[in-house]
Amino acid sequence: MTEPPVVLPRSYLFVPGNRPERFDKALAAGADAVIVDLEDAVPLQGKADARAAVARWLNATRAVVIRVNGPDTEWFADDVALCATAGVAAVMVPKAERAESLHHAARMAPGCAILPLIETAAGFDNARVLAACAGVQRLVFGSIDFQLDLGIQGDEDLLFYRSQLVLVSRLADRAAPVDGVTAAFDNDAAVSLDTERARRLGFGAKLCIHPRQVALVNRGLMPVDAEVAWARRVVTAAAQAHGAAVAVDGRMIDRPIVLRAQALLDEVDARAAPKERSEP
Repeated sequence: MTEPPVVLPRSYLFVPGNRPERFDKALAAGADAVIVDLEDAVPLQGKADARAAVARWLNATRAVVIRVNGPDTEWFADDVALCATAGVAAVMVPKAERAESLHHAARMAPGCAILPLIETAAGFDNARVLAACAGVQRLVFGSIDFQLDLGIQGDEDLLFYRSQLVLVSRLADRAAPVDGVTAAFDNDAAVSLDTERARRLGFGAKLCIHPRQVALVNRGLMPVDAEVAWARRVVTAAAQAHGAAVAVDGRMIDRPIVLRAQALLDEVDARAAPKERSEP
């Protein structure tokens, strides 16, 4: 029997690691994956307490992502060690710049996917090496910190960097990368526009900082009904043509178009399958 395809998340929702009363609420918010954040969301004096709270809450029956503190911090080693606990499906490594830190995370948390956050010039420059590291599932773009590091004033000026991360991911045979957050969490139009851009550029997912963003991201990263109908017409026409040239909607279709249409239908079918097929 053929194994069902693994469906990776479209939406990753952050929840502060020092707010355990919010953990279950985050899981119920509809996101494909929840990131329990031990880094930016937790003040310096609360790092150890937050890690302990997360350790008490973790459970093998629910899978989450843990964003650990950066490799150059005093908390990195203990945070990564926590990720070996049942219930942690992936380790998000912030300020990822060197392969050694990803290798360490993979050794300490075997079986966990590694999600390097590209949010510095050094990380971007080394993205191909990072993407090729064993255990890396996909790259994540930390767009706000990246702007700060490079002195870039607006998110709209990051087109080159976003496109390069998509290219690097493809060359490394990794899943489509995860785009950064939309800081204006109460601006639905901005979230929708950012999600549309992410999908257009080839990203497969997006980070969320508020539950209200989740549905917009999930919807924005899925094909609309018109696209699905087009894909079904293309696949049907190609099957009926038995290799001969054929037109759909007044345009000739060739093998790359058929493959694109089939991939779109495969994604729709996989998303409609039982939730256990998904993997954070």
